[in-house]
Amino acid sequence: MLRTFYDWHLDNHSGALLINPFPLDRSRHRGRRLPNGQGEERRPGERTNSHHNPMDEFKNERKGRYRPTVPKRIPRRIPEDKYTEVFAGLRSHRDRALLAFWVSNGARAEELLSPKQGDANVGQQTIGVIRKGTGDYQELPTNVDAFVWLRLYQEEAWKKGVPRGRHRPLWWTLRRPWRPLEYDAARMMFNRANALLGSNWTLHDLRHTATFLMLDDPNMPPVYVQHILGHKYLSTLDIYNRPSKDDVIAAGIAHHARQEHKKNHPPPAPAAPAYKTESLNILFGGPVQ
Repeated sequence: MLRTFYDWHLDNHSGALLINPFPLDRSRHRGRRLPNGQGEERRPGERTNSHHNPMDEFKNERKGRYRPTVPKRIPRRIPEDKYTEVFAGLRSHRDRALLAFWVSNGARAEELLSPKQGDANVGQQTIGVIRKGTGDYQELPTNVDAFVWLRLYQEEAWKKGVPRGRHRPLWWTLRRPWRPLEYDAARMMFNRANALLGSNWTLHDLRHTATFLMLDDPNMPPVYVQHILGHKYLSTLDIYNRPSKDDVIAAGIAHHARQEHKKNHPPPAPAAPAYKTESLNILFGGPVQ
C-alpha cells in the first residue's frame, strides 16, 4: 500500500519526492506508460543504488529500505512439569512414543513421520529419518524411554492388524482403514492434549525443548547438537543463547534470595592467628612460660 502511494506521487510529480522508499526490482516493477504508444517513462530512483557513483563500492541495502525488520522470536522451551502434564494428557501408546522421540532427538515433526519400521534400531538406540531440507537419510540418537513406548505401541497395533514389516511405515492411524500417519493428524493429536490443559504448545516447541536439553549438557559439544538437528551452520544455535523472559525473572529472583541468605547468615569472623612457640622464643630471646 505504501509503495503504491509513493508511486502515485512519483507519477504525478507532486512534492519533492525523488525516490520510492519501498523500491522493487526492475523485473517486477514497470514504469508509467506514456501516451500514444511512446513506451514507458523511466522513474528516477526506481531501484536501490540507481544513482551509484562508479568510483565507490556498492552498499548492501535491502530492496525495501524502510521496511521494518521482523524480530526473531526466542525459541520456546516446554518446562519439565508442563511436559509431564502434556504427556499424561495423551491417550495412546503411539502418541506417547511420538512425544518421547520428538523431545529426545529434536527431529522436525514431519521428519519423525518418515521412518519405516526397520529404521528404528533398538540395539543402536537410533532412529533413521529423512531430512526435510536435503532429503538425506540420517540416524538420530534417542533415549531408551522412547523405544519402550514404541514397543508398547507396536505390540498393541500388531494385535489389531496394523501392517507389519521392515519396509512398512512406522506410524499408523489408530482406526481402520489403516493409513500411514500424516503431519496434520499428528498436529491434531497434540492440539487435543493442549486443549485439555489449556496450553498453546506446538510440535516445533518439542524440537526447541530437545535442543535446550542437549545444549544444557556441558559434555555435549554444540557441533554435535548442530549435526543432530540438521543445521547447516553452527551459528544457527546462537538463537538458543538468548534467555527468555521467564528465565531472566527466575534468575533474578534466585539472585535476590542468595543475597538475602548471605545477609541473614553472615560468615564467621576470622580467628586470630596462633603463633608457634618457637617463633615466640626467638622473639623474646628465651623460652616463654
